[in-house]
Amino acid sequence: MRVAVLAKRTSYGTFVEEGADAHVTRLLAAGDVTVGRMRRSHDDHMETEREVRDAIHALGLEAVFYRGSRSPIQGHFDLVITVGGDGTVLGASHQIGADGALLGVNSAPGSSVGFFCAATKGSVKKTLEAAVAGKLSAVTLTRMRVEVNRRIVHNRVLNEALFCHASPAATSRYLLTVTRSSRARPKTEEQKSSGLWIGPAAGSTAAQRSAGGRVLPLTSTKIQYVVREPYVGAGGVLPGLVVGLVEGSGRIELASKMRQAKLFLDGNQGEHDIGMGDRIVMLRSDETLTILGLARNGHKQPRPRS
Repeated sequence: MRVAVLAKRTSYGTFVEEGADAHVTRLLAAGDVTVGRMRRSHDDHMETEREVRDAIHALGLEAVFYRGSRSPIQGHFDLVITVGGDGTVLGASHQIGADGALLGVNSAPGSSVGFFCAATKGSVKKTLEAAVAGKLSAVTLTRMRVEVNRRIVHNRVLNEALFCHASPAATSRYLLTVTRSSRARPKTEEQKSSGLWIGPAAGSTAAQRSAGGRVLPLTSTKIQYVVREPYVGAGGVLPGLVVGLVEGSGRIELASKMRQAKLFLDGNQGEHDIGMGDRIVMLRSDETLTILGLARNGHKQPRPRS
């Protein structure tokens, strides 16, 4: 089995060890609360990295190590292991096609959620051993395709897209068209809001949920849209298209009425400038993602007994 390992760069490593940031160094020396976890999280991460290397060596696997979740993966690998948190998983997932598999290791569980991670510090060898033996469950997740002016800009969005004005304080203005399925007629509405969250089931527990969306089963193939803070018109009437799902070949279309807008994909993993009259289409991608060690309801699988 050929394995690629993508380990994140920690904030401490980036700002202090590599960047020699004097301001952050002074904050750390003063014990400032804003950087209280930085060194501890860094130490946890480095210990977990060593644990991953030791486990790979003990199992006799061929591995290539990369520093940074966005580092280009060269060649084909049977398994990609991420060492970090969910942000590292997201960054790595964009490089993995439908024929690959991902195993997430949460390197600092004290400061990271690690929703997509099957292993944590202290459990790496057992989890990796189960993965190699085919004893770790695999969940297939739907991803989303995003087009701008008929050009595909991303085919592997795992969490969500955020469409909004370039300024967080400005009103987002656009036309929203929702086609729920191949059998449904399109519905179009002109809206003003703080923007929209749009994404597959994997992201429904994050920003979509916080904005009022539904939590979908991890294996759902539907795409959800959630309007953020919709403008309420005269008489207190809400727009008709505020939260909804599309399935199958259904699609969500946006026509920008803003000169300066932004489209963010999977957090800050991808950013696109959108202008007046630009058209955005979002629909289910034909490239799924396989993640090891997650149950269908999103919880980690229990580690196999030794």
